[in-house]
Amino acid sequence: MRQITLDELYDLGRAAYDDIWDTAKAYGRDPKLYLHWTAGHYGTKFDDYHINIDKDGNLYASTDNLADILAHTWRRNSGAIGIALDCCVDATSEDLGPEPPTAAQIEAMAQAVWKLADALDLTIDKERVMTHGEAADNEDGLYTHDAYGPKNTCERWDLEYLGTDESPSFNPWATDGTRGGDVLRGKANWYRENAPH
Repeated sequence: MRQITLDELYDLGRAAYDDIWDTAKAYGRDPKLYLHWTAGHYGTKFDDYHINIDKDGNLYASTDNLADILAHTWRRNSGAIGIALDCCVDATSEDLGPEPPTAAQIEAMAQAVWKLADALDLTIDKERVMTHGEAADNEDGLYTHDAYGPKNTCERWDLEYLGTDESPSFNPWATDGTRGGDVLRGKANWYRENAPH
């Protein structure tokens, strides 16, 4: 696991471009970016994810090849990149626990999505950028498994809400942009349009 910058993340994405796209096309789709939390402590990183983001918003790569197929999202790992916030130990749908996502983590995840989407020529939308909870419920219309997300069994509900003013509470049926995935995609698109390149 090594710390990287956003520019280095972009370079890793570009280097893996052909392999990721070829793998995704074999499944008849575009590449995917899956957004997670580890359900662990702020300082604990896991190599199931290509990128871990610590409490302070620092990025850590678990591999030098983002085309590596890692175990981040059940039955959805091929042609996909997993990005995780190191947080949310003991989180429940009522309380994100003693180590909720920090503002620095949320912004860093949005920036990582922006950089990787640019590197891979991806639109930042739910078809291509999903939280683990959204993916668990097959919200992109790809039914790779029975639904097990927040609208169903709630076995996986990563980032359904962020515990912020923009995304204050668990409500997987919300259509007002307060779900965690909507907020993160919105921020990533803001960075794409407004941040210096």
